[in-house]
Amino acid sequence: MSFVMFATWILVGVLAGVLAGLVMKRGGHGLKTDITLGLAGSIGLSVLVRALIYAPTGMVPAAIIACLGAAIPVVVQRRFWPTDAVGQEKGKMWKWGFGAALVAAMLWLNLAPAQQPAATAAVAEDKAYAVTPSSLKVKAGIVAGEFVDMKVTERVEKGSDRVVAQAKLTGILRLKNTSTNQTVRLVAGKILYVDAQGQPIKLEDARSEPTVKFSSSSNLDPGQETTESMDVEFPAEALKAARLKEIRVDLAYITSPYREETLRIPVSIGGRP
Repeated sequence: MSFVMFATWILVGVLAGVLAGLVMKRGGHGLKTDITLGLAGSIGLSVLVRALIYAPTGMVPAAIIACLGAAIPVVVQRRFWPTDAVGQEKGKMWKWGFGAALVAAMLWLNLAPAQQPAATAAVAEDKAYAVTPSSLKVKAGIVAGEFVDMKVTERVEKGSDRVVAQAKLTGILRLKNTSTNQTVRLVAGKILYVDAQGQPIKLEDARSEPTVKFSSSSNLDPGQETTESMDVEFPAEALKAARLKEIRVDLAYITSPYREETLRIPVSIGGRP
């Protein structure tokens, strides 16, 4: 049983009690008694019919049963336990108004559009694109290394494949200073996505250009290495088949001469020369 159906029983019972004093002016014990009888009959018969005969699914049959149940005890009271009092005309208008308000409330409960359930939150999942080859050797002057574990991932809505988060290129960039007499300070790197015609593939509006930012401590002496994790923007246009030809990384670094000098420090132990 829904809340709307139970509220309908209540409203029908109250309405029957209010109208009883207007329609059957003789024999009543007052408004409170009429409303009490109406409520008792409306709820009582509705529950009885629902338990013993059938449970109405529509609001119209439920309202008819409730109305019939509300009328029975009011009529029985007027027939077998009447009073000699006559309903007063005073207050007649407010009773009609109150009755009209009850009818309006009952209609609104039964005819108002049902509230739609809240939309289920979309489930997102990561869609991965393989990069072939996934690892590449790289070299820029005296700096060499490799770009490994490359893959492209975008976040899409499960079922509809609607893009929730734009594609990104991830991987690990390992670099090594191959010089024997130069120190290298890595400054920055810029990533370019190049098509088959040798033209850069641009990213969509409002997306930042992919760059590699090195920490201030990225100074490499001869033979030293550094590792950087990559997580940069990737153009949606490059996801199309045969669109992307190569990935370029423009490195900026500063070199300086690397020298080793020997310091001679005269010392003595225990005061002996």
